[in-house]
This record gives sequence, structure tokens and C-alpha cells, in this order.
Amino acid sequence: MAIQQADKLLKKHKDLHCAKVLKAIGLQRTGKQDEAYALAQEVAALEPTDDNSLQALTILYREMHRPELVTKLYEAAVKKVPNSEEYHSHLFMAYARVGEYKKMQQAGMALYKIVPKNPYYFWSVMSLIMQSISAQDENLSKTMFLPLAERMVEKMVKEDKIEAEAEVELYYMILERLEKYQEALDVVRGKLGEKLTSELQSRENKCMAMYKKLCRWPECNALSRRLLLKNSDDWQFYITYFDSLFQLIDESWTPPLEEEHSLEGEVHYSIEQAVKFIEERITEESKSTRPLRGPYLAKLELIRRLRCRGCNDEYKLGDPEELMFQYFKKFGDKPCCFTDLKVFVDLLPSSQYTKFVSQLLEVIPLSSTTESEIALPTDIKALQQHLCVVQLSRLLGIYHAMDKKQKLTVVRELMLRYHHGLEFGKTCLKTELQFSDYYCLLAVHLLLDLWLEEGEEMAVWQCLTLLEEGLSHSPSNAQFKLLLIRIYCRLGAFEPVAELYSSLDAKHIQHDTIGYLLTRYAESLGHYAAASQSCNFALRFFHSNQKDTSEYIIQAYKYGAFEKIPEFIAFRNRLNSSLHFAQVRTERMLLDLLLEANISSSLEESIKSMSLSPEEDDIPWKDLRDNRDLTVLFNWDPKDRDISEEHRKLSLEEETLWLRIRSLTLRLVSGLPTLSHSIQPKNSEKTAENGVSSKIDTIRSLLQQLEAAVDSGKKFLEQKIQYPVLGPPPTRMAGFFSNGSCQCQTSLFYLVSDIYELDTNGLEVQERIGNSFKSLLERLTDLFNKCKGDLIEVRDGTLKTQPNLLENLVFFVETISITQWVSSYCDGIIYLFLLHFHPSIQLFPPVFTHFLDYVTELQTLTSNVIDHIKGLEIILTALKLEELSLKDTLLLQEEKKFTKSVQGKVQSSYQHSVQEIGELLKKRLDTIKKLKI
Repeated sequence: MAIQQADKLLKKHKDLHCAKVLKAIGLQRTGKQDEAYALAQEVAALEPTDDNSLQALTILYREMHRPELVTKLYEAAVKKVPNSEEYHSHLFMAYARVGEYKKMQQAGMALYKIVPKNPYYFWSVMSLIMQSISAQDENLSKTMFLPLAERMVEKMVKEDKIEAEAEVELYYMILERLEKYQEALDVVRGKLGEKLTSELQSRENKCMAMYKKLCRWPECNALSRRLLLKNSDDWQFYITYFDSLFQLIDESWTPPLEEEHSLEGEVHYSIEQAVKFIEERITEESKSTRPLRGPYLAKLELIRRLRCRGCNDEYKLGDPEELMFQYFKKFGDKPCCFTDLKVFVDLLPSSQYTKFVSQLLEVIPLSSTTESEIALPTDIKALQQHLCVVQLSRLLGIYHAMDKKQKLTVVRELMLRYHHGLEFGKTCLKTELQFSDYYCLLAVHLLLDLWLEEGEEMAVWQCLTLLEEGLSHSPSNAQFKLLLIRIYCRLGAFEPVAELYSSLDAKHIQHDTIGYLLTRYAESLGHYAAASQSCNFALRFFHSNQKDTSEYIIQAYKYGAFEKIPEFIAFRNRLNSSLHFAQVRTERMLLDLLLEANISSSLEESIKSMSLSPEEDDIPWKDLRDNRDLTVLFNWDPKDRDISEEHRKLSLEEETLWLRIRSLTLRLVSGLPTLSHSIQPKNSEKTAENGVSSKIDTIRSLLQQLEAAVDSGKKFLEQKIQYPVLGPPPTRMAGFFSNGSCQCQTSLFYLVSDIYELDTNGLEVQERIGNSFKSLLERLTDLFNKCKGDLIEVRDGTLKTQPNLLENLVFFVETISITQWVSSYCDGIIYLFLLHFHPSIQLFPPVFTHFLDYVTELQTLTSNVIDHIKGLEIILTALKLEELSLKDTLLLQEEKKFTKSVQGKVQSSYQHSVQEIGELLKKRLDTIKKLKI
């Protein structure tokens, strides 16, 4: 309708620029990009100066992701209307969108000359800082850009023209980057510093930062002491107080005799003073109306630091066990009590763990009822206290030391407590969490131990049952959902996961930090449609981030939030070099080829539409950032079982190796169409010109790189790394090697290289090609054998799943697809080989017969796999799970319905996986049948 209206207008007024642009926006939004662009360029060529056309063109170019065209628009407008403040500022912002910092600096100054307002002047200064940040040469930034920015601000300071807080912030930022810490300190402490008012303690925090940089420990100590007197609950100042205190002790610092201790007043330089200071804070706290945690935790922190230095006894700060006990009595009913004490548990000797836990339990008001054999809390406070103790028991490893029978008893007790605790949350809203949710989570953690460490198959179904039940009472508990996602994926059931993940309602950056939970499994478990969708979600976030970040930067300029600008740019860079972004992009393209190529379009068209080229590698390998949040799942494991820095490093290494293998596979596939175009008899003159030989060289070079990546992958897997249960999920690399997909795929690309030689050294290569066909079929048959077996088995009343069979099937489909692409390449070449070299010969060359036999057997093999999949579907449909009598004493009657639902979800997910895999294979078989020879 908008396009029609614009057309009507244009019939009457041919030269109405704005109507043309609005029509172009309409065309752009109906997907007619080329027409829209042509129309827009017509108007842009006339260099319009009316505001409506300019704004409309800006909107259009932004939607086209062509911000660089906006700069050209306003450059022209500024030339025609040189005194327009509005157009000049639009030009500045247009440069900001594309990061043209030098031009921004000039535009800012031009604007200041027309309208001498401070913000415009400081826009120019900020653009200099941005040039210094983006300069490749560190030296250039320190000697040219920053000093120039500093001089520009000093000029304003001398003329007494500094008006706003943002301007002082900017001056501070320049001095800090120039490492002129003393000057920065003088600015903050001086008259200009009085303008720093928008943040609480902004001046003090900046002073503290500079004192640290200058290693002025007396000032650090005195300032943190002073701030703690004001607010004895501010933890960051305790840390600075202790850091500076021990620095002064190590330097044997003593105060000067005559004058003040330091610029900031009195300094503490001995442990005795610190002990006295902390004791005073505690005494003061006991008089205050609101209980403060800071002073008590500071005492434990001091003990810890003294112990690390090998002294504590002579200062008699008290026994950590007793102090933690007193802390628990005071704050045990607060949810933060556990996380506070967690930091200090290593102060307890391991022989005292059980005694310490019993001591805590004694002070909780629990009362026994006739129905239950365990003592239960009477109110929410007692429940919180008891929960804190249970979490500590897990953290201290008490539960880990138990045998199977004891663990099951604890699980039963925790679930009883969970159900009892639901009484207190009857009035909770749906969006609120139940008070006793952690009991349920802890019980699940214990069951996970039984499943993964002792192979207790029943335990995993109970985990799912308890979590699904927990979710029914607490529908917005993200921890329940995240844990369900991990467990379902481990069982190979992706279907329930997609729904759980979308109910988490992941926002913005979370697509990068927790998206891996979804994208790692969707495709590998055969849910192709869901995999496409989850990749799209993630990619949409990464692509929009490009556009959004430039808008944030513009807002920061408008409102003078200069210190945020480098942060936004660092944020954008961090996302652009995100490991997850690179993975999703690669997997998405492989998936699209798998689902589209040679089914609805040819491989060549698919590759063209993705603008894929074997020569190009757009992954920033050197700068890859692992932005995954690997601690998103709560856990209460002791340090030796928790995820360590080492695990993170290894996981990143594994992910990068797997990404390299996938990315090289994608590039090798994208090189196939470029080869098949160019078959010439080798004796013809044209070969060198059309660059075909260089194309095969590219393929061969990629193949060498793939071999190297595979070798590195195998070496990595030899370490047999076990990540913690809730740590990073391993990649698909181990399966790729063990089921033989890797050998199949590599030999396929070698076949491409051999077939290419067909017309130069015919006979010798023909024999080799014949053998390649044979061994390839053997390998594919082996891979198929690894897919055989039942996905779900019922053993002694327990369900046993075999998700690795599913992953193998998915790899088989992928390998068959690559086989089919390579086969059609071979098909084309052999066909041409016959035409060029054997038009008169009655006998066909051996390679032709080899190829015919190979294609026939390939069809038979693919048909067999399709039959096997049909068989799986029949078995899965016939499986009557509701008739399964679960041998289990743990579950209550009402929980059994959740077990049925969980098993149904897994069964249904498997059915859908098998269906999608089967459908894709059928399409592949049809294409194999169409090979023209």
C-alpha cells in the first residue's frame, strides 16, 4: 500500500524526492533490494538538502546495512548548506557509525566553529582518543593522538571553559591513558574534581585507582580506612585496606615524625592496628539497627591472609570454626550465608568437617512430626538455615564420601524436605521461586553422581522426574531448566530442550554466553529444523549487534558518556571474535548445504547464495574469544571436583580444533563446483588462463590443512580429558574419529584430487580410483554398522538409551551427502573423459566400470540404511513405555506421572530424530539415482 501511495504522488509530482525514497523503503521491505537501491541512488545523486529526504534515506541505508552511504549524503548536504548545525551534527554521527575517527575529529571542530558549544569541541577531543585506541602503532597513540587531545583540553581548562562532569571525565581518561597518574590525581583532587558527582564516591574511587597505579600505599590505606568508617559494609575497601596494609608492612613503612601520615590522613601500618580496627568495626556493628556482614567477614579475611603469611596465633583473632559458627547464628537465615562462608571453608581442617556441620544443625529450630521420621523446619527462617547447612555439607565433600545406599537415603530425605518446604510457598507468584527449590537441585546432583560415577541407569530418570516436578511448582526456575537441558541432551533427546531454552527467554548477550547449550546438540541429535532455527536466533543477535553498537556509541556522544565509548567498541570486537559466533556460522552453512544442496537447488547455487569461497577464511583464529558462561549451572562441589581454569583452557582448545576441522570441510565442499566447471583436455592451451590448476591447488592445500587439523585433534583426544559433570560439554570430535566419518570424508576429498588427474595419466590413476571406490564403500559400510542397535532398550525394568547411535546416524547422513557431492563431480569428469578421449573406442575404460559398480553399491547401501531407519521407527512406535513397571522405591506415587511424561518426551524426541534423518536420506538416495552415467 505504501508503494502504491508513493506511486500516486509521483505521478502528480515527478520530482518529489521524499516520495521516491519512501517508495524505496517499501521496496526494500518487500525484499526488492536492487530496485530500492537504484531508486535511492537516483535521489542521492541529486544531493538533496531537504530534511525529509535525508532522514528517509538514512533509514533506508541503515536497513540495507550500508551506513557508509549516509556519510556521502551529509557530506554533500554540508557543502550546499555550510552553516547548518543540524547537518554538521548528522555528518558527525554518520562518521561515528562507520568509525571514521579522523573525519569525526574534523567534523567536530567544523561544528564548533559554526556553533561554539562545549560538547562539539569535546566530540572532537574524544575522536582523537578513539584514533589513539584504534591505532595499530602504540607509539603513535602515545606521542601524537593523546598529547594533542591533552593540549586541546588544557586550553579549555586555562580559559576556564570546562562546564560539565563529562568534560572532567574525559580529561581524566586522557591523563590515565598517557600514564600521567600524578596529573590525573591532581585533577580529581582539585577544583575540577568537584564536578564528579553523578556516581556515588566517584572522586574517591578515581583517587584510589590513581594511588594504586602510583603505588602510594599510605594514601590507599588511609582512604580505604576513612571510607570504611563511613560505611563498614563496603567489601571492596576492606580488600584495598588489607592489600595496602601488607604492602606497608613488607616495605617496613613508618610515619613521618612531624607532619601528617599521608594526604588522606591516618595510616595503619601494623597488624595490631588492623586487628584493633576490625574489632572496633564489629563492636560498632553490634550497636547498629541493621545487621552488617562486612566486619565479620573482614575478620575471617584477615585470618586467611595472616595464615597465608604463616602467622596468626600471636594475634588471637579467634578460631575460624567458632567465628563461622557465630556468623551462621547471625546470618544463617539469609540466602547469601552459604556464598559468604564458601570463600572461607578452607580455613577449616578437614577432620573437623562433620563436627562443624553437626554443630550448625544443633542451633536450627527443627521439630519432629508424627508423620515424618525427620525433624522439619517450622518457618522460612529455619528452612533457609537448614538449606545453608545442606549446601555446606555438599561443598565440604561429606555427600561425596557416602556409599550408594547412604546417598539414596539422603536423596529421599532431601525430597521430603523439598515437599514440606512447598507449604511455605503456597502464596508465591508463578514468577517467584519456591523457598525449598535448592533441596530438589541438591537431590538431583546426588543422583547425577550415582548415574555418571556408578552407572546407575535408574538415577538419570529420577533426576529428570524430580526436575520436571520442581518446574511444575516453580515454573520460572532457570536452574531447573538449564539442568534439564543438559541431561536431556546427554540422553540424546533434543525435542524437549528447544522448548525449555525458549522458556528461559535468553536476552541479548545470553545468546552468546549460553547459546552453546542449544547449538551444540540440535544438529548432532538429528533435529535439523530446530537446528536451523537455533542457529538463526544466534546469528540474528550477532548481526544486529553490529548495527546496535553504533547506535549506543552515538547516544554516548550525545549525552557525553565518553568513558563508555571505548567499552562499547571493545564489546563489539569481543562479539565479532566470539568462538560461538564462528561455530554457529560454520555449522549453519554446513547445515544449509545438507538440507538444500542437490535437493531443492544445486550445490553450486547453494554455495553461490552463501557467497562461499574455498580461498577465503573469515574466522579470526588469533583473536577467538571464548565467551561461554561455563558456570551458569549452580553447583556445590568441592574444589577438586569443580570446573578449573585448566578445564576451560582444554575446552577452548578442543572447540577450536573441532571448528578448524568443520571450517576446512566446508571450504573443501565449496571448492567442488569451481572444479567441475573447468574440465579441458589437458593438452589444450587454455588451462593456465582459466586458473583451474590453481583451483585444484587450493583444494590440495586445504586437504593438507585438514590432515594436520585431524592429527592435532587425535593428539588432543589421547589425553582422555574428563570435564566435570556440569562443566563444558565435549565437542563431537571424539565420535567423528571413532565411528570412521573422518576417514570417509578425508578419502572423499583425496578422490577428488585423483579424479582430477584422470586425463593426464589415465591408466595409472584409473586403478587407484577403482581401489578408492572399493575402500570408500567398505568404510561407509563400517560407519553404517556403527549405527546399528536399539536407541532405547528396556533392561530389568530400566530404560537404557544409546544416544551415540543417533550421533553416528547423523554423521552417516552428512558423510553420504559429501559422498554424493563428490560422486556427481566424478560423474561429470568421467562423462567428459569418455567424450574427449574415447569417442571411437568400443571398450569403455576401466574407471567407467568401477564407477558404475560403485554407484550401484552406494544405492544399495543407502537403501539398507533407510530400511534400518524404518525398522527403528517401528520399534520406537511400538515401545509401550507406560507398561514399564519401574523397579523403584524412591519415588512417591504422584511423582510417577512425571516419570511417564519424561520417558514419553525422550521416546517422542527419538522418533522425530529418526524421521528427520530418514527423510533426508531418502532425498539423498533420489539424487544418487540421478547420476547421469
